[in-house]
Amino acid sequence: MTKHEFKTLYDNYFDPVRRYIYYRCSDAELASDVTQEAFVKVWEKDFDFDLKANKSLIYKIAIDNLMSHFRKQKVAGTYSTDFQLQFKEGHEDTSLEFKELKLHYENALQALPEKQRDVFLMNRLDALSYADIAERLEISVKAVEKRISGALAKLRKTMLIQ
Repeated sequence: MTKHEFKTLYDNYFDPVRRYIYYRCSDAELASDVTQEAFVKVWEKDFDFDLKANKSLIYKIAIDNLMSHFRKQKVAGTYSTDFQLQFKEGHEDTSLEFKELKLHYENALQALPEKQRDVFLMNRLDALSYADIAERLEISVKAVEKRISGALAKLRKTMLIQ
C-alpha cells in the first residue's frame, strides 16, 4: 500500500471508525487511541489496497483492539483486588488480637496427642490426602480419618473455651 492509498483510507474511514468505537465504549480518548492503533497495524502489515476490503479490515482490527483493551483492564483489576486483599491480610498479622489467637492455636496444637497432631499437620500444612498419609504412616485410611476428626474435635473444644 502506498502512502497516497493509505492517506485515502485514513481520510475516508478514520472518523467513522472512531465514532463506531466511541459508540461501543463511550470514551472519546480511548476510541481515538484504538482507531489509531488499528490504522497503524494496517500500515505495518502493508496489505494490498482495496478500499472496500480495507474498510472491513479496519473495523475488525479496531474492535479487536477494543476487546483486548477491556480484557487487559479486567486482568489488571483482578490483580489490584488481590493485592489489596493481601495487604489487608498482612495488616491483620500485626494486630494484637490475631497474635493472641495464633498463640492460643499453637498451644492447642501442642496439646494434641502426637499421632493426631502429625496426621492433622500432614493434611493441613502439607496438603496430603488421607490415602497419602495412610501410605506414609503405614496405617489404614480409617485410622487417618479417626485421628483427624479427633484432632479437630479437640481443637474446636480448646479454641471455644478461650
